[in-house]
Amino acid sequence: MGLRGNLFVKMFVGFWLASITILASWMLSYHYFDTRHGDGQPRGRADFKPHGGPPPRFMLRTLYNLQHLPEAGMRELVTDLQVRHGIDIFLLRTDGSELWDRAVPGPVNRLAARLGSEQRRVMESARGKYFVGHVIYRDDEGLLKAVFVSPRPARGLLRALGENLWLRIALAILISGLLCYLLSRLMTRRLKELGRASRSLAEGELDVRLDVRDRGGDETDELARDFNSMAAQLQARINAQKQLLSDVSHELRSPLARLRVALALAEDDPDNLRSHLERIGRETGRLDELIEQLLATGADTVELDTHIDLVALLRQLCADACYEGLADSVSVEFDSPLSQAVVASESDQLRKCFDNILRNALRHSPPGAIIQVKLDVEDKAFVTTIEDQGPGVAQDMLENIFDEFYRVDSARTRESGGYGLGLAIARRAVQRHGGRICAENTGQGLLVSVFLPREPEVQDMAGLAV
Repeated sequence: MGLRGNLFVKMFVGFWLASITILASWMLSYHYFDTRHGDGQPRGRADFKPHGGPPPRFMLRTLYNLQHLPEAGMRELVTDLQVRHGIDIFLLRTDGSELWDRAVPGPVNRLAARLGSEQRRVMESARGKYFVGHVIYRDDEGLLKAVFVSPRPARGLLRALGENLWLRIALAILISGLLCYLLSRLMTRRLKELGRASRSLAEGELDVRLDVRDRGGDETDELARDFNSMAAQLQARINAQKQLLSDVSHELRSPLARLRVALALAEDDPDNLRSHLERIGRETGRLDELIEQLLATGADTVELDTHIDLVALLRQLCADACYEGLADSVSVEFDSPLSQAVVASESDQLRKCFDNILRNALRHSPPGAIIQVKLDVEDKAFVTTIEDQGPGVAQDMLENIFDEFYRVDSARTRESGGYGLGLAIARRAVQRHGGRICAENTGQGLLVSVFLPREPEVQDMAGLAV
């Protein structure tokens, strides 16, 4: 992957260049101002802090100034060297007293004792410091012993760093490069993990997930959580499709098997051909019904191009259900305070929805039961409730009764239990209309509630009809 397509490289180079620019600017500006006097004039090499003891030019210049400057200027010079360069200068008389009555360290006294007429300069190092002694002459004081005490410089790399500006810059560049590399690696690590997980997911590994905290973190953590959520939803949908395909295959297998048996019997027993043809016709009708129901659950959207009055629709469906339940003495009662409840719909989607719910209630109602159907209005929705007097549904199964091919009793025959698609069709139709459907146990049976949004232009009409 080239530079333009590699986020890690771009981040690393960008961070590194920014760091180099900042470090170089700081070091160069520090070097510039450090090499200037207070009056803005450049310093000479003899004015810098000496390393390895005061250099000859520095010593000569300082000794000359100590001999010829007035006392005030000499004090200023000694103070300046101590503050700016860390060099202490002690001026001792021949009797051993210090010119300004300062406390004199022992090593300074010992070094000064070695100075005399025959030895005018002495040098030694001890305890991390350099000691340089020199005899000078002042007109106002006579002979004086000047002892310079300077710190011993760092050795090896530290000394080289202290003396060489470009070496310091190079080391800073290397360190900043390492830090920028680690920072870029840290910031792009999660993106690489996300890329690998995405490729694994595309290859069919549906259980792939990224390690991430449930809450908190930065934007990459949020991205990882979104990926995990997407992967979980995708896995659930694919598993649901696989289950649906398996269920469809199972449901189609039984009527097809009976068709093959009926055809074989018709060929072997031409005398009873009529009964065999009737059997073939029934199985063909069941196949047609199953395929129609599967198609009804397949579409995701509908075009709400018509309006339906729920009051009239439910009255008609209840009358049909009541007629169908005569065989088992099951009655259906409809009650609503509304004279009209108009909603937007498409073709007969809502008719199929409520018809399937009523058929489900009829199927599970005992002989002599009464099915209660009610229609009312709440806020901005019409609420339809259908309550039977059947055995109800186990609490842990309530959320599943609207799934395709789900049956509370899987052992039920197709004649009595249907295909497990009726409530799934109802839920899909309600969702396409922008509503919701739910079920609950009342203690006397199962209560199914359907919530459908009202049209804004007809809300006032429905409210006046109450």
